Amino acid sequence: MNRWIIGARPRTLPAAVVPVALGAACALDVPRGLGWWSTEGVVDAAGGLGPIWWRVGLALIVSLALQIGVNYANDYSDGVRGTDDVRVGPARLVASGFASAASVKMAAFAAFGVAAIAGLAVALSTSLWLLVVGMAAIAAGWFYTGGSHPYGYMGLGEVFVFVFFGLVATVGTTYAATETITRLSIVLGAAAGALACALLVINNLRDIPTDRDVGKKTLAVRLGDHRTRWFYVSLLGLAFVLAVVAAFDRRWVLIVLLSLPLAAVPSKRVVAGAEGMELISVLGETGRLQLVFGALATVGLVLG
Repeated sequence: MNRWIIGARPRTLPAAVVPVALGAACALDVPRGLGWWSTEGVVDAAGGLGPIWWRVGLALIVSLALQIGVNYANDYSDGVRGTDDVRVGPARLVASGFASAASVKMAAFAAFGVAAIAGLAVALSTSLWLLVVGMAAIAAGWFYTGGSHPYGYMGLGEVFVFVFFGLVATVGTTYAATETITRLSIVLGAAAGALACALLVINNLRDIPTDRDVGKKTLAVRLGDHRTRWFYVSLLGLAFVLAVVAAFDRRWVLIVLLSLPLAAVPSKRVVAGAEGMELISVLGETGRLQLVFGALATVGLVLG
């Protein structure tokens, strides 16, 4: 496989797609008066009320480019610090010598640039306040492991993931499509954020021994092995609880409960003490849960 595709970490991309899909589906009912900031809806090309879909397409580009940019930025920053020299998970570009640090850094900036351009187009067609949100997202993506005091090394990585790959991506997509923020998009944005955090938690649970040795104090390192495992299970549970809450607005969202068995399998393995290479497969199972949960919730939102 091409080294740059490996560096982009395709398995993490569902974390960028799911919230956009949820946000787009949440936008379908906005003209019926569910908006918090506006109940007027958006006039489409046919003269009716409805989402503006080309903006949703741009929101997807922003989300994907930001995710890829963060992946390259983390590869670069961890590589030059030497924190990836001993690694259980998939190989990184810089640490493995597959690419130079400078080229990986350039790839990160290029991805962030794509996100910035697409985000600018959305902001110019909706509200310039989105520029502030976009700049904050890019800065947070870089300083997660970059800079002299990366907040990912202080146990705050889950906050970034929950906010930007949960709330901001979902609510932002709904807003881009309708210029309205809704209660439903906030609830499901939190659900998407919980699942995205679960992916990061499993990754950091696997890396507790090596992260501790290099002074990388992730939330998993701070919580310790046992509490991190239960934190992971709690995040999965929270996503389903929030789906039930969302069903008060659109009852068909309850079909996400069909994905509960996909949550039970990795949860049991984590609680039973899976570690090291075993957690790589748990990571894959969590990613599948995220995809299926997102797909079912999106279908439920469409059905109403």
